[in-house]
Amino acid sequence: MFVTVGTDHHPFDRLIEWVDAWRRDRGASVRCFMQTGTSRPPEWSEWQAYLSFGELQGLMEESTAVVCHGGPGTILDARRHGRVPIVVPRLRPLGEHVDDHQVRFSSWLDGQSQIALAEDEPHLRVILDQAVSGRGEFVIAREDPDNDLAVERFARLIDRLLAV
Repeated sequence: MFVTVGTDHHPFDRLIEWVDAWRRDRGASVRCFMQTGTSRPPEWSEWQAYLSFGELQGLMEESTAVVCHGGPGTILDARRHGRVPIVVPRLRPLGEHVDDHQVRFSSWLDGQSQIALAEDEPHLRVILDQAVSGRGEFVIAREDPDNDLAVERFARLIDRLLAV
């Protein structure tokens, strides 16, 4: 499993803590690597604060599941690597971002069945259990890696979102 909080300067301790507690409870049966940014490091998972673009892409490619914040770029990358991302959006009231655009964007994508949205820790645990047991659709056909096509698809997605 690969967890990424992105590169925003706001800590996202909540996501790191939730997944790390789940990882602790699962024991050694699950390997989890986290890109933590400015968040507190996990106790039970491997981690690194920041990764190169190539390292990030490689971890997405080899992971059974990708857990991330609600950033459009990260979500698009996960889908391009054939993963339905498990998304916990950052929340402005908790100091995790400057506004709640990730909440709105993630809710919309969830309604389009493009992501698995987890808005609280118990729901995240259920989704993570499904992902590692193979009981969910978290690995999909790879999105076309052609950047122009990916950008075009993403632009159409944004246009549909703005039309709502």
